[in-house]
Amino acid sequence: MNTAVPAQLGLGQILADFVVLLKPRIASFVGLAAFVGGLLGADAGVSLLHIGEAALWITLAAGAASAFNQILERKTDVLMERTRGRPLPSGRVSVREALVFAGVLTAVSTAALWLRFNALGACLSLATIVAYVLVYTPLKRMSTFNTVVGALPGAAPPLIGYAALAGRIDPWAWVLFAILFVWQFPHFMAIAWIYRQDYSRAGMRMLPSAIGGERAAGQAAILYGLVLLPVSMVPALFGGAGVVFCAGTLVVGMIYCAASLLFAFKPQRATARTLLLVSLAYLPIVLALVVFDPATGVMAAHFTR
Repeated sequence: MNTAVPAQLGLGQILADFVVLLKPRIASFVGLAAFVGGLLGADAGVSLLHIGEAALWITLAAGAASAFNQILERKTDVLMERTRGRPLPSGRVSVREALVFAGVLTAVSTAALWLRFNALGACLSLATIVAYVLVYTPLKRMSTFNTVVGALPGAAPPLIGYAALAGRIDPWAWVLFAILFVWQFPHFMAIAWIYRQDYSRAGMRMLPSAIGGERAAGQAAILYGLVLLPVSMVPALFGGAGVVFCAGTLVVGMIYCAASLLFAFKPQRATARTLLLVSLAYLPIVLALVVFDPATGVMAAHFTR
């Protein structure tokens, strides 16, 4: 492990390193998904600031899980090109500092969700951290099944957001959970394929790194891309969504399937990157469709008063 760290780090570098521990790109998706879940779960007239507060605590809880994850994987991170510059493997942040940081985030986010919202949201948030850190993270070195396990906490943010505002879990919360759960597989297959040599060097059991896994990753991507289409249509069955959501989600879902199909038939860096970019566009578009579909009532309840 590289421990050649400058004697003095500037405040900007210190702050930047702790932000990296939060995995800000993942955190931004968590915050967005939690906010939309909260919009759906909140009663009409509940302020956007209150919903945003819940999303903030959920985002910080996800950041705590990411920090714990990097603590546990610091020795494998140093073996991978894309992660060896992170604060822990580079030695810029100590394990003790990271543990305190992650512990404080866990305690504060859980307590805030409990006191400011309800016990259900707090318990779901804490359970998500535990599942991500103590189940998914060690499983990455044991089995390719880790992707399925990791997709469960990965899909939790809108569920937690809904529960925090509603105090219960209704069909829309489960639908968003299911969409995020299935969406992750093509997304992660693309990432794991691009960095398959990195994962292999670090001893991470990812499907594209396994024997015959390069092509199997493409097959998994198209399978889950196809499954995502009917899953995203479920709100139409219980009347929770209208034409805007269903038509828009069907279109972006078909584009996601097309990108997955291209990757499956031609597994290479260019097609994997295309699939990754399409996956990154898919989720915010679908969440926006939830907000703007008149049938969900989100705009009328929270944006047009």
